[in-house]
Amino acid sequence: MAFSIDTERLSLRLRTKDDVECNLELLREDEGGTTLSLDDVARRMVERNIQARAEGFGVLSIRRLKEANSIGYYSLIVGRASFDEPEIAFEILPRFQGHGYATEAAGAVIDAAFATGRKKIWATVASWNAPSFLKKICSPHITEVPVKTANLFGWFETRQRNMTETESDSG
Repeated sequence: MAFSIDTERLSLRLRTKDDVECNLELLREDEGGTTLSLDDVARRMVERNIQARAEGFGVLSIRRLKEANSIGYYSLIVGRASFDEPEIAFEILPRFQGHGYATEAAGAVIDAAFATGRKKIWATVASWNAPSFLKKICSPHITEVPVKTANLFGWFETRQRNMTETESDSG
């Protein structure tokens, strides 16, 4: 997957030391917070970048174009899925939510993932988060997958059907 993606308003890049504070802020907002220090987070980011280069996908920092500070991240991870059918994950700092940045970045990351030849991308969303977000980023080919836990929804998108439709339209 590309480690450098630009959209109309955003720049997504493999994370650097400049993203440590944003990452730590996001970790502190998670349930229970974190005991990690800036140095701990920086070490983890270096390790994950090495892993990303080896695997071909990883965590991309999100910045608004022409601005230095990160506002969150997007990534493909194995998570609850697999290497060939990875899961998309993201977090946006609360003060930047509600402006469409997550949706815009998601479209770019999903396109980059499918450009590698993958046929499915998974996403998991907590029940308290609006599943309509995933429908926005994954439409029109989204399927809800039942999960055993009441507070999670499972989703995947496939572009294989999309390619088949295009081929049959042109034939």
